[in-house]
Amino acid sequence: MTYTVEISSSAAQSLAKIDTTTRLRLVGAIELLAVDPRPPGVTLLRSGDQGRWRARIGDYRSVYAVEDDRLIILVLRVGHRREVNEH
Repeated sequence: MTYTVEISSSAAQSLAKIDTTTRLRLVGAIELLAVDPRPPGVTLLRSGDQGRWRARIGDYRSVYAVEDDRLIILVLRVGHRREVNEH
């Protein structure tokens, strides 16, 4: 079973500002979440974040939510590690 990956408008804008090589790497890693939404190395954020996950991709992070009942992964934030914190 594969999930559908949706990228929020703010995450898409952040991706557009990243250089092409890094952006392709990030998009590839995000697309892999459709097959395994919780791969080794991702972190479940605090309970107040209602099931949000954080994945580190090199010097960048993506924060996303998994909706298992609808098979959707919603990418909420993408950015450099110093810009994307856990809150």
